[in-house]
Amino acid sequence: MKIYLATDHAGFEYKENIKIYLEEKGHEVYDCGALTLEMGDDYPEYMARAAEKVQMDAEHEPSFAVIFGGSGVGEAIVANRFAHVRAVTFAGGPLDVIKKSREDNDTNVISIGVRFVTENEAKQAIDLFLATPFSHLERHADRIIQIENVTK
Repeated sequence: MKIYLATDHAGFEYKENIKIYLEEKGHEVYDCGALTLEMGDDYPEYMARAAEKVQMDAEHEPSFAVIFGGSGVGEAIVANRFAHVRAVTFAGGPLDVIKKSREDNDTNVISIGVRFVTENEAKQAIDLFLATPFSHLERHADRIIQIENVTK
């Protein structure tokens, strides 16, 4: 499974550790930056790189992205600006929201708010995200088509 990672300074340590974690699980992992820890760097560039990769893969061999930020919200906003990208934010709480986002919305990007979750909680959310398939129920598939038409 192809997975793109992206972060700014806030999630740099998480990204580095989760990169190793995902590679050890046999995933094909690509780092879209930041490649070095630079306090005060801005996240939009890195999130756009990862989202663009997911966008380009969408029509051939769908991929996923795991992006990190302080809250995860701004990062998800950037990712959701790209066609074929559907990002969910996880900043703690019930993991059911991750599962439902995959089953019902076929999300392909998870944005982790590192200021609100431990690294272990992030790993649990990512594992569930990657393991949960899209339901392919007609009503959900129809809604995704409607979403795609909004972004054209």
